Amino acid sequence: MIEIMDTTLRDGEQTSGVSFAAEEKLSVARLLLEELQVDRIEIASARVSDGEFATVKKVTQWANNHGCIDKIEVLGFVDGYLSLNWINDAGGKVINLLCKGSLKHCTHQLKKTAEQHISDIRQSITYAAEKGISVNIYLEDWSNGMRESEDYVYLIVDALKDSNLKRFMLPDTLGILNPTETFDFCSKMIARYPLLHFDFHAHNDYDLAVANVFEAVKAGIKGIHVTVNGLGERAGNAPLSSVLAILHDHLNLDTLLQEDKINSVSKVVETYSGIRIPHNKPVIGENVFTQVAGIHADGDNKKNLYYNDLLPERFGRERQYALGKTSGKANILKNLQQFGIELDDEMMQRVTARVIELGDRKELVSIDELPYIVSDVLKNEQDEQVVKILNYSLLLTYGLRPMATIKMEINGKVYEQSASGDGQFNAISKAMWKIYKSLNKPTPELLDYVVVIPPGGKTDAFVQTIITWKFNEKVFKTRGLDGDQTVAAIKATIKMLNIID
Repeated sequence: MIEIMDTTLRDGEQTSGVSFAAEEKLSVARLLLEELQVDRIEIASARVSDGEFATVKKVTQWANNHGCIDKIEVLGFVDGYLSLNWINDAGGKVINLLCKGSLKHCTHQLKKTAEQHISDIRQSITYAAEKGISVNIYLEDWSNGMRESEDYVYLIVDALKDSNLKRFMLPDTLGILNPTETFDFCSKMIARYPLLHFDFHAHNDYDLAVANVFEAVKAGIKGIHVTVNGLGERAGNAPLSSVLAILHDHLNLDTLLQEDKINSVSKVVETYSGIRIPHNKPVIGENVFTQVAGIHADGDNKKNLYYNDLLPERFGRERQYALGKTSGKANILKNLQQFGIELDDEMMQRVTARVIELGDRKELVSIDELPYIVSDVLKNEQDEQVVKILNYSLLLTYGLRPMATIKMEINGKVYEQSASGDGQFNAISKAMWKIYKSLNKPTPELLDYVVVIPPGGKTDAFVQTIITWKFNEKVFKTRGLDGDQTVAAIKATIKMLNIID
């Protein structure tokens, strides 16, 4: 069983521009321990600020009440009693003691000999025992230590291996290692100290963090450090989602991690951190379970030829089939099946041609728009929208709230309402919801609102507004395209209303 330590709340918070509020830290801590079921979490560095002290205290109080205080860890320093007193006063029971894992750091940063540093570490370990605090050792810059001063690394570990330490943590602090070195260095540590528990802490500067984790585990490392969404200083740390997948699928190892929770937790951290998940991020990215090429959809219709072990259902996701210029009949067929729409061969060819035409014009074709494309191609009487906007007026005045008046036709009847809002779209949507409320019609929840300007677009370029809605427990997106952002949003909203009506 591989042990997983998540350091999103400490090392992940070192991402440029990321700072978690106290309630956000507590929220993430609970999700990591209770939902994802990671083994341990590192939540802060000692002596950072009064605010951080209050945050750590809030998390440790919660952990005490829920019987998991031993899973809460705080980074501390070899600074006499200062870090240990700070952690003790904040209610912490585990210190990850930052020591120097390379001769270069010891000599030039501390300006001490190895023997002096060892003496200081032992003093901290002794004081931690008096306070009832467990100690793990971080060998900072260990990767450079193994490259340049291997004897120094052994000198430190030889001196401390019989101390009351739970774990020796081996960080690739500057992200310099490659997989071959990682396996070699970890193997040397394990062969020399077979009774010690070693963790490996990877950074992603060469985009090798996950590969290095793979090799560290193969070498016999017992614990791995990760962050949600790969947050961390510079290029970040090993992402929890990818590490989870390689441990389970490529190394056939057990963990306590709950795969089906990773996507929802990643989205929460995305929101709190403000750092968007790349669309092509393995396991959790928006596009990673979306097939684009028609040949892939055709293969999926024939014995799932383009499936791999990363089935989206494992991670709380669904497979989708994108529509664009590379779409074939199989792609479109997969999407039509979701709507219960059946077409003969001639109609399929015409719909396929229409989708490809839109793709060639670089327009995104959403799955939700497919029924409208089908309707347009078939040119039957059912292509009439039941919800239409007949007129609207938007008023934006400096110092006053925006105002909107809208006239709508719903099932052949005309309705008109006005409203003010925090913005133009907010005002016009409030006017719409007034009409729907008067008709006792339910309205959806707006989950996300994204405005996209095509790459290379000029000031007069179209903008695409993509809105994510939730209605009757179903989440879906609609898109609107126009030269004006608000008008594009209105078009996306009307598409949504015709879907749910």
